[in-house]
Amino acid sequence: MAKKIKPMIHKYIQNGVRMLLDVNSGIINVIDAVTYDVLDTYKGDNRDEVYAVLAGQYGRRELTEAMDELDGLIERELLFAPMCESFQVVADERPVVKSLCLNIAHDCNLRCRYCFASQGDYDTNKRELMSFDVARAAIDLLIRSSAGKRKHCEVDFFGGEPLMNFDVVKKTVSYIRAQEKLHDKVFKLSLTTNGMLLNDEKIKYLTDNHIGLILSLDGRRDVHDRMRPDAGGRGTYDKIVKNLRRAVERRNGEEYYVRGTYTKYNLDFAADVAHMADLGFQGLSMEPVVGDDLSYAIDEHDLQRIYKEYDNLTDIYLERYLAGNPIIYYHFIMDLYRGPCIAKRLRGCGAGHEYMCVVPNGEIYPCHQFVGQEEYCIGNVKDGITDTVLPRLFRDMHVLNKPECCGCWAKFFCSGGCHANNIKYGGNIDKPYDLGCRIQKKRIECAMYIQAVLAVKRAEAGERAAAHA
Repeated sequence: MAKKIKPMIHKYIQNGVRMLLDVNSGIINVIDAVTYDVLDTYKGDNRDEVYAVLAGQYGRRELTEAMDELDGLIERELLFAPMCESFQVVADERPVVKSLCLNIAHDCNLRCRYCFASQGDYDTNKRELMSFDVARAAIDLLIRSSAGKRKHCEVDFFGGEPLMNFDVVKKTVSYIRAQEKLHDKVFKLSLTTNGMLLNDEKIKYLTDNHIGLILSLDGRRDVHDRMRPDAGGRGTYDKIVKNLRRAVERRNGEEYYVRGTYTKYNLDFAADVAHMADLGFQGLSMEPVVGDDLSYAIDEHDLQRIYKEYDNLTDIYLERYLAGNPIIYYHFIMDLYRGPCIAKRLRGCGAGHEYMCVVPNGEIYPCHQFVGQEEYCIGNVKDGITDTVLPRLFRDMHVLNKPECCGCWAKFFCSGGCHANNIKYGGNIDKPYDLGCRIQKKRIECAMYIQAVLAVKRAEAGERAAAHA
């Protein structure tokens, strides 16, 4: 049984703005200095204690006014809110498989130094391409697994480099579109590519068939070429930028984002995000490297520098937004009014029970980061999911069942982190990867601050418009 989550708040200061998050309700407020300090002590029923603690700092009247306002929020369950019962209901559900990662190519034309997939072969020393028979069987398995339970499904073509097996990609897309009509399904398709093989034919096909693109670029030329050379050790920046710009110009509104990785070599990664924005890319993401190579891996000694860089990136984001030239930065997207569903808040990506990865030989793994680790093979496309233990373990690894996550203010935003990283670097699936956890908390704080600033700007604009009406 999941632990009961107590009412909890989180407060912090960003750029002189005092921010308050009520964890269980998700309500964010901008507060003044006295309220900020009152909340170090006030729990809703201990006014005398607050008066005693802050008597030398604030007058009794302003302390009373602050607590009166807080009591109004508490009464409306916007502060110290109890956890919604729906969280427990969803935690007890048995999710169905809704999404597949098709490792359509265990081969790659790049030799990225930080590649978790060992430059495409996933430490198997065997480069291979998925056959259409395996891809078709994987789609059939997804349709069977979600039959009568889920209308919307997702498939991501992944690798290695999936465009090295473009013919099978096309055959699989055609098969998916035919099956949609037969089974009353709607498939959302995406493809992750380094961009080297993008040409006019492929770009048109991917756009015409509504396939979302995740495009890899690490930012500035020297940063990119240092970590992402081709098989001959040559830089790839010029060719990739040319191909990516052509692809983005022809997206016709279809989804895409350009994803980079920062390492110890470019802790000034906000400059890389700005560089990519200047190249004309609006949808952007920059992820911290995860790896053991001490030459490029980030560690706890880099954290303060990384925090500062997210502050810089926050400033860049707001400057561009307010200047009418916005970017869509993946980690700063936060919908305060709707947001992700409860299941997403509890379990994140759903690896191992809602989301799985199929490799060229038809084996199934909880996600692409487990590929090659035979102890995590949970079945195959012919026989289906044959391991009944691991999927249940992954399903139960939601934030209400992770001891460290239960007491964390960020749990409903990070959803417990990446299972693969937790196992490899945290030591256990229920123990968060500390470095990634701390970076994620900083990103969430920046995202909340951005939303607060923009809400204030919109309110001011509304007031000006009303004054001139």
